[in-house]
Amino acid sequence: MKLQVVLLIVGAVLATPVAANTLAKIKEAGVVTLGFRESSYPLSYLDSKQRPIGYHIDICHRIVDAIRARLMLPNLKVGYLPVTSQNRIALVTNGTVDIECGSTTNNETRQKQVAFAPTTFVTNVRMAVKKKSGIRGLEELNGKPVATTTGTTSVQLMRAHERGKRLDFKEVYGKDHADSFLLLETDRAAAFIMDDNLLAGLIATSKTPDDYAIVGESLNVEPIAIMLRRDDAPFKALVDETVGALLRNGEAEKFYAKWFLSPIPPQNVNLNFPMSDKLRDLMKTPSDAPAEVYNKK
Repeated sequence: MKLQVVLLIVGAVLATPVAANTLAKIKEAGVVTLGFRESSYPLSYLDSKQRPIGYHIDICHRIVDAIRARLMLPNLKVGYLPVTSQNRIALVTNGTVDIECGSTTNNETRQKQVAFAPTTFVTNVRMAVKKKSGIRGLEELNGKPVATTTGTTSVQLMRAHERGKRLDFKEVYGKDHADSFLLLETDRAAAFIMDDNLLAGLIATSKTPDDYAIVGESLNVEPIAIMLRRDDAPFKALVDETVGALLRNGEAEKFYAKWFLSPIPPQNVNLNFPMSDKLRDLMKTPSDAPAEVYNKK
């Protein structure tokens, strides 16, 4: 895979939405730009040569294949742009990124700004702690610093949880997931609240994996999906058709086994993260329903 990195140009363009005609934009430019996360193991992250890899990168490459076929552009180039929790939505809405291949939760608030492909991963929001801390539940975080990543919803979910409402804790933020884990690693935070698969990946690739544990009840069930621009029916139809076929024909399950149940680069670790029953159901009946559907009381 030839890596073409698209440089991020900051400024007013970040706040300027573009009309959604993604296929025409890609055809004119001769390039499709994929947004990726640098440390969202194993969905989207960098390998030892600083190339984006992961479960969602593999799925996005299948979407690119479908775009090539639809536009009859066998030489269509692929650009890669790192995105963060803070800027990912803006970069999709303003046309800088055509497909966001990261670890974004599909929820009702975000659906007002962007569209989502059918869900390709389901996670639970929990917390990572150091085993020696003895922390096993939310109540034990009272008065302690709690880490999360800027631009994510994890701490809000904790505050909204029945047990979390009674807690007095200090929020500390990392600029990305690796930075948030570093806050836990260096004892600047007592816990890191995030999607359990991302926590598992960060623990497995840390210097001392045996020092950490994922504990506590689930704060929320989160459908994770590839993000694209809203109000672009032809492009969403192409993405939905492509991803839906991958889910139903078993190819997505093979990707899952590759990234969640096998040794993965750069450290050749195996997350041993079995597929959830909910995701197995979604493999049979793909859906782009938001998180609120999965968390009705």
